[in-house]
Amino acid sequence: MSAIQFSFPTPTLFGAGCLSELPARLARLNVRRPLVVTDPGLVKTAAFAALAETLGASGQGRDWFLYSGVHPNPVESDVVEAAALLRESACDGVIAIGGGSPLDAGKAARLLARHPGFPLAKFYEQPADWTGLLPFIAIPTTAGTGSEVGRSSVITLDATHRKAVLFHPELLARLVILDPALTTGLPPGLTAATGADALTHCIESYTCPAFHPMCDGIALEGVRLVIDALPRAFRDGSDLDARGRMLVAAAMGAVAFQKDLGTVHSLAHPLSTLCGMHHGLANALCLVAVMKWNAKRKAGLYRRVGIACGLDVIGGSDADADQLTIAFIARFLADLGLNRRLGEFGVTADRVDALTAQAWEDPCHRTNAVPMTAPDLRELYLECI
Repeated sequence: MSAIQFSFPTPTLFGAGCLSELPARLARLNVRRPLVVTDPGLVKTAAFAALAETLGASGQGRDWFLYSGVHPNPVESDVVEAAALLRESACDGVIAIGGGSPLDAGKAARLLARHPGFPLAKFYEQPADWTGLLPFIAIPTTAGTGSEVGRSSVITLDATHRKAVLFHPELLARLVILDPALTTGLPPGLTAATGADALTHCIESYTCPAFHPMCDGIALEGVRLVIDALPRAFRDGSDLDARGRMLVAAAMGAVAFQKDLGTVHSLAHPLSTLCGMHHGLANALCLVAVMKWNAKRKAGLYRRVGIACGLDVIGGSDADADQLTIAFIARFLADLGLNRRLGEFGVTADRVDALTAQAWEDPCHRTNAVPMTAPDLRELYLECI
């Protein structure tokens, strides 16, 4: 039996106003010419203004540069362009700010900057030297993907037009800044969708059959935090306690899913690449259907999830515990406006075959709580439409 590696190494600062510590931390990392990677929408926000003020004007021994072209679901050209700017500007580090898309693009840009002219797809196909990447600082402004603490980057490749996952410990951030003050401007709809992403990460990683008891504990505590904090953040975006707890829960979900994920993510990834759907929203609209499917085939799977939700499911049958937990999650999502159908977002039955083909090739369903077939995935899409 091969050894299983447990690893939780990301240095993280947490608390309202902790962004102010960034200049001192950059100095410790010997970063004097960072490239800031973000998306076009974020540069108009108070969160970006706070970062710009913290970095200050160029001069006095430090300059900073900006790439703000990242797409909502990052594509290969985002990485190529950011890497080119990294090299042209002789940058010595990357600061990515925003949701999971800028963070993923910022991670991967360092790889192409280290290997100019090397096609991104080749890193999936053959061994490469991952060492010597520039320092990476992650500043999330949403509480969902947890990309800030992950060792992966999800990019849609030009060659396949499908999402692919770069995975290597060298992609990890050298510093993560979880400042809830930077998330208060997130609208309720995005707060809900990104929070549902974090919830899905926690539930799927916990029920993944891989052995990783530390991830199991983190996932269940992440569920508890989301159930407590997401409704409060949704109702009152200025609630710093709720915003902070959601940032931590999102990071915990991403730490937990180093154990792996499940079928919800295999369904969600093609909904983003083929239909342009927000990843967190796609997860939310598929979560309950997958939980029901799993529970029919593996009774008791969600009892501890229910306990983490605050439900009295310690006694009673496995089937009852699952039913109560799934019903609670369904109501929880409905209260956030996430009880909608895929069809309401333009996903029609004639797209199901193409979606199913991509979902079957996605690796996440291979670690689902219950083994699945391609027809099972198709059935779930139709149920969600």
